Amino acid sequence: MATEHPALSRRSILLAAAALPASTLLQACRSPGRAPRTGDGPEPTHEQTEGPFYRLFSTQRPVLREAGMAGTPMDLSGRVTDTRGKPLANALLDFWQCDDAGVYDTRGYRLRGHQFTDAEGRYRLQTIVPGLYPGRTRHIHVKLQPAGDDVPQAPKMLNLTTQVYFPGEPGNGKDELFDDSLLMAIDRDHDGRIARFDFVLDIG
Repeated sequence: MATEHPALSRRSILLAAAALPASTLLQACRSPGRAPRTGDGPEPTHEQTEGPFYRLFSTQRPVLREAGMAGTPMDLSGRVTDTRGKPLANALLDFWQCDDAGVYDTRGYRLRGHQFTDAEGRYRLQTIVPGLYPGRTRHIHVKLQPAGDDVPQAPKMLNLTTQVYFPGEPGNGKDELFDDSLLMAIDRDHDGRIARFDFVLDIG
């Protein structure tokens, strides 16, 4: 399995927390050019670039960290909803990230995989804290797609590609892609980090 350095440019997850609204934890930005929304529902999660290291056909698995893998363990959980706050069941989340040394696996599927939300729109990813590489702050990539039953005839957003970020990182202010609306809420425990982020899809 080959890896490649990118170019410049905790356990004990509290599942009950996944039932809490995360609109208080983040204020999502709208996509460029999108008209302002009205109403009391949550704003759509901001879109971001896919980057050069995405690969199709990842394995379905919610656990990306492997035995003996370097890096701080991290559990990320949350919900996927629409802009009315309705949980989206069976929504696809496809995650990928670099390893502890800042290296993406460009030939295989190490530290990448997809999963589906449960009946309440909840997901849980078990991974590691990604490393750093020149030009970028710490981040995790994700693509989302709602299940077909939730998609109206003329959806505004069938797919969302974005990135989530870590609070308090020195590189946040230097990364041109960084968006503070995409910050995860993170707590530390003795085994690693527990993070939360809710995604909001504008599906019309």
